[in-house]
Amino acid sequence: MTLEDYLAQDAAAYPDKTAVVCGEQSYTYAQLWQEVQQRAADYPGGKVIPFRSSQTVDFIITYLAIHLAGSVAAPLEKDIPDKPFEEIARRLSSNTVPEGTADVLYTTGTTGKSKGVMISHRTIVADAENLIAGQGFSHDLVFVIHGPLNHIGSLSKIYPIILLGGTLRILDGLRDADAFFEAFREPGKYATFFVPANIRFLLSFDAQRFAALADRLDFVESGGAPLSHADMLRLCEILPNTRLYNTYASTETGIIATYNYNDGRCLGGCLGRPMPHSRIIITPEGMISCQGDTLMSGYIGDPELTATVLRDDTVYMSDYGQIDEEGMLHIGGRESEVINVGGYKVAPTEVEDVAMSIEGIQDCICISADHRIMGKAVKLLVVLKEGAVFDKRTIARYIAARLEPYKVPQLYEQVDTIARTYNGKLDRKHYQ
Repeated sequence: MTLEDYLAQDAAAYPDKTAVVCGEQSYTYAQLWQEVQQRAADYPGGKVIPFRSSQTVDFIITYLAIHLAGSVAAPLEKDIPDKPFEEIARRLSSNTVPEGTADVLYTTGTTGKSKGVMISHRTIVADAENLIAGQGFSHDLVFVIHGPLNHIGSLSKIYPIILLGGTLRILDGLRDADAFFEAFREPGKYATFFVPANIRFLLSFDAQRFAALADRLDFVESGGAPLSHADMLRLCEILPNTRLYNTYASTETGIIATYNYNDGRCLGGCLGRPMPHSRIIITPEGMISCQGDTLMSGYIGDPELTATVLRDDTVYMSDYGQIDEEGMLHIGGRESEVINVGGYKVAPTEVEDVAMSIEGIQDCICISADHRIMGKAVKLLVVLKEGAVFDKRTIARYIAARLEPYKVPQLYEQVDTIARTYNGKLDRKHYQ
């Protein structure tokens, strides 16, 4: 079955149930299915169709209608200029895709050039079933989406909601905090997904209102980048009865593993056990590799690049990791981000995690800097909370009490902001 098959079932079983809400727009399952069928008539079959994403019901209708027409959906950034849009459209039109392909999703390019990842209909359903089993999606759940729908983090939440006949509520980002909290106003069972930068924002500026959602938030998921242990502990404190998930996922692998860190242990860096459709293998070099039904089919138009990542039905990631005695995955940083200091390897995320637990630090990033003796040194850039004093010695002593000596930054700098990508990930390339 495809996502659209499940939508047709929902329309028959729950015709009057609210399927999706965005602003003043609200569609029942019967209305949504009717709109998707009508829109599908506008598209040819057998094509890869690029379109600009948007945080609207129209995006949902367009996305599903392209599938129903027998074509492949390629959602692009909503603000992509005309020229690059036309260039991508030209490239897509000249490439073929495997049978059963549903989407071409473009990566953010934070670790290199953006790539078009081919996702199958089977992968979409497997991702949905992984999320249902791993996080407890249910028929009566309202999932609030505020992240960009052309990326796997938010797009993937549509899948289990449609499989189960739940409700989607779509917001245009978190720029309007009032609109975000208003989305949870009505009684019900809610869930949402954040990148860590958004969690940090809410904890810093709206912790009281966030805590007030404790009786309505069934679960909260974070992904896309490491979540600091300090923020994990704070969330456990203000949302004591909410399931809090840290998830390992990527466009290439799909949704792989998840961990409810509100389990009384709150294990930093833990991403849980593989979900039903997924398997994790740690290579002899200590790198994470993934198998199962959620994997991509490959990079469109680039079999050589595909072969560097996808071999023998296994996607080889550039993340260091290990599996503990309970079968849970622990991540150790990205290979491309590791800083080599005098022969020792430092994962910047480990340094950032400790630094973020310092009372006066609002945000930070750990980067590599040139050093006249060591060759490379660890440098920490910090944004301070209002009223905090920048004291390099105090920060260094705090980190030194918690990490091995070679991981303690040699250089410190106070900055006004930390560079991030549009979807909240630390933009390390900005500092290269």
